[in-house]
Amino acid sequence: MRKFIWLLAIVTIVSCNNNTKNKDYVTIKGTLKTPNVSKLTIQGKGLLKEINVNKDGTFSDTLKVTKGIHLLSANNEKETIFLDNGYNLNLNFRGEKFSDGVDYTGVGAETNNYLTKKKSFYMSDLGNPRTYFKLDKNDFDAKIAEAEAKLKSYKETEKNVDSLIQKMDARNDQMFFNYINTNYQKMHESLVNLAEGKESPVFDNYENYDGSKTSLKDLRGKYVYIDVWATWCAPCKAEIPYLKELEKDYHNKNIQFVSISVDKENAHDTWLKMVKEKELRGIQLFAKNNFESKFIQEYGINSIPRFILIDPKGKIVDADAPRPSSKTVRDLLNNLK
Repeated sequence: MRKFIWLLAIVTIVSCNNNTKNKDYVTIKGTLKTPNVSKLTIQGKGLLKEINVNKDGTFSDTLKVTKGIHLLSANNEKETIFLDNGYNLNLNFRGEKFSDGVDYTGVGAETNNYLTKKKSFYMSDLGNPRTYFKLDKNDFDAKIAEAEAKLKSYKETEKNVDSLIQKMDARNDQMFFNYINTNYQKMHESLVNLAEGKESPVFDNYENYDGSKTSLKDLRGKYVYIDVWATWCAPCKAEIPYLKELEKDYHNKNIQFVSISVDKENAHDTWLKMVKEKELRGIQLFAKNNFESKFIQEYGINSIPRFILIDPKGKIVDADAPRPSSKTVRDLLNNLK
C-alpha cells in the first residue's frame, strides 16, 4: 500500500505539462560519493541524457526539462528528483549509496527536500498500515495523530513546495489515511490472532535447498527469524546483503535464520540458481504452494518481503518483524532471552 501511494504520486506528477519560469533550463550540480562512476543518466518525459562525472565525483550540467519527476541513475543506484525549468539545484549525497539519501540546496530545493521526507515517511513504520492495524483503538488514534503531526511538520518546514506537488500530495495522504481507517477493524482482529505470545502457524516438510525436508517443529529450541521472499521481488533481493550480515553477526547465538521462497513451481530452478549464485545462507526453503501455502495464508502475507520472529517454543515474538536493513532489528534480536 505505501509503495503504491508513493509510485502513484510519481506517475501522476510525471504526466504534467511544462511550466517555464524566468530561465528555460535547469542547472544541477553536486558531488557523488559513489566510487567508480564516470557518468550519471537523467531521464524524464522527453529527456534522456548522460552527465559526465569528474574523477573527484563532481558533476554539473544544464538541461531543458518538462516539469515533473525525473530519474537520476548511476550503475545500479537510482534517485528520483523533481525538476522544473528555472531550478538551480545542488545535490548533496549523504553516502555512497543513493538510498542513503540526498539533501538539496538552491532554487527548487524545498520541493525536493519535501519529497525526500515524504518518501522516507512512506517507507518507514509510519507508512506501513500494519503499524496501525496491530494497535488497540486508543493507541491507534494516537498513532494516527502522530503521523498527521509529522506530515504537517513537513509542510511547515518546507513552505515553498511546488503547487503541483502540494495538490497531488494531499490526495495521496487522504488515500493513505482513508485506507487505514476503513480497514482498521477487520485487519486489527486478524492481527490479534498473530499477537506476541500466540502459537505460530506452522509449515511442514518444505523442500530444503540441501535436498532434505524441513518443518518448523524441527527448529524448536531456537529463535527463528523467517524471511518470506521470491526471486522476482526486487525489495526482497535488496535485503539480502543485510540478511547475510545479520546471519554472520548472530551465527553463534540461539537463533536460526530461515528464508522461505514463495516462487511458483515454474521458477523452482531459478530459486535453486539464485541460492547458489548469491551464496544465500541460513536455511533455504521452497514453499509448497507459493502464496497459497497454508503457512503463508495463516500469516496473512500478501506482499513481500515479510519477516517473522518465532521463539524457541514455537510462539510468535513478532509476526511482522523489522527488516534486516532496519535500524531496530538488532535491538530486537539483542533483547531476546
